[in-house]
Amino acid sequence: MSAAIKKGKIKSWKEYCNLTPSTNPWNTVYKMETNKYKRVIPMTTLLKPEGYYTFNLNETAQVILDHPITKDDRTDNTDYHKRIRREIREPNQTEDDREFTPTEIKNAIEELKNKKAPGEDGITGEIYKRVYKQLPSLTYTIYTVCLQAGCFPKRWKRAKIIPIVKPGKEKVQDASKYRLISLINVGGKVLEKLLINRVTHHLYSNNLMNPNQYGFTPKRAPQMPH
Repeated sequence: MSAAIKKGKIKSWKEYCNLTPSTNPWNTVYKMETNKYKRVIPMTTLLKPEGYYTFNLNETAQVILDHPITKDDRTDNTDYHKRIRREIREPNQTEDDREFTPTEIKNAIEELKNKKAPGEDGITGEIYKRVYKQLPSLTYTIYTVCLQAGCFPKRWKRAKIIPIVKPGKEKVQDASKYRLISLINVGGKVLEKLLINRVTHHLYSNNLMNPNQYGFTPKRAPQMPH
């Protein structure tokens, strides 16, 4: 009996250590004591479109990933679809945009949140800021070359996917119960921010923004009727 108790204590201690960050070992204890700790819900088997259930974690994860992603089937392409595919492969005939300025890059990096969850590479916003302070010229060159080449590096497109169970759908047995959160690397976040700022500036400077556009528009909300 004493051996079983000792084994149970060791197992419990190991689980606690895995849950606890080294920077603040008492944070988890506080959350448990105040009932603020949320235990992660294990991923369950799901019903596949074919009508049978997944049998392991890898298959369940694949079903979750396949659910929100529409397959690019070219067999039913219309003439319009074919024209769009052809045009995106042709080089633009417009003038190249001006290079990013050091201030643009500096501001985009400084806007990174230190405590935001990192992407696949594990590099946080805080680490990225420190790297930029040590290597500002190299960082500037990377983003300038991305703009000149019209390239968004594939490594920055890779994302860490976190499935979150939607409220009230805990007992649902298909992939629709999950909402997927995509975490890209902070290097990609900075490039996204730089491009979004450029596009937004162009739209507002040339009065191209539709007055009825409220979603994803800063400081705008639809007027409620009185």
